Amino acid sequence: MTEQTPGWLLDEVAVAGRENFDPEHVSRYDGKEDGAAAEEVALLGDLGLAQDSVVIDLGAGTGQFTLAVAPRCGHVVAVDVSSVMLDRLRAKLDAAAVDNVEVEQAGFLTYRHRGEPADVIYSRLALHHLPDAWKAVALDRLRGMLRPRGLLRLVDVVYSFGPDEAFDRLEAWCASVGDDIVGGWARAELEEHVRDEHSTFTWLLEPMIRRAGFEIEDAGYSGDGIWAQYVLRAP
Repeated sequence: MTEQTPGWLLDEVAVAGRENFDPEHVSRYDGKEDGAAAEEVALLGDLGLAQDSVVIDLGAGTGQFTLAVAPRCGHVVAVDVSSVMLDRLRAKLDAAAVDNVEVEQAGFLTYRHRGEPADVIYSRLALHHLPDAWKAVALDRLRGMLRPRGLLRLVDVVYSFGPDEAFDRLEAWCASVGDDIVGGWARAELEEHVRDEHSTFTWLLEPMIRRAGFEIEDAGYSGDGIWAQYVLRAP
C-alpha cells in the first residue's frame, strides 16, 4: 500500500526550481555548473570515504558527483525530485556501465533510506530549495540516515553577510554575470534564485546544523559572502 502524503507536507517538487524541470536547461547543466566532483571525492577520501562506503547523493541532479564517487565506494543512492534530471543521470550511468548506483525520485523530506546507514551524505545546491523551517527538519532527517560519526558534506548558496549588507551584496552577485546566457549563468537566473528560492544566512543555518546534532568540523565561505561549504560529523 502506498503511504499517503499528509496535506501539510511541503511540496518539494513545487519549490525545487522551475529550471530543474526544463529539459533544455538540464541538457546544458553540466556545461553551466562544474561541481568539482573529482576534488570533492578526493576530499571525502581524506575524511574516510572507503571502498565499501554507502553514499547518499541528495539533490543528485545530472549526477556529476554520483558518477565520480561510484568507483570509490560500495553503493550510491542518487536522490532527486526532478524526473528530468534523473533521466539525464540514468543515461550517463548506462553509458558508463555503472552498476552500484540506485536512483530514487524523492527529496529531503520524502526520501526513506533503506539498508545499512550511510557513511557519507553529499548535498550540493539543493538544500536552499527548502524554506528555513523545513531545512531544520531535513537536517534532522539526514543525521538519522548516517551511521555514528558519519559525514555530511554540504555545499550551497548560503549568505555569510549581515542583513544590512544584503542589498549591496546580492546586487553585486547578480551584476557579476551578463544579461545573456553564454555557456554559464545569466543575471536573470541569479535574480530568480535570490527572489524565488530560499537561500539563507550562515548565522541561521549553522544553529540548525548544530540543533540536528552535527558537529561542524570545517566551514568555508566565499569572499563575496554568497557560498558556504561544510564538513559535518554525525554524533
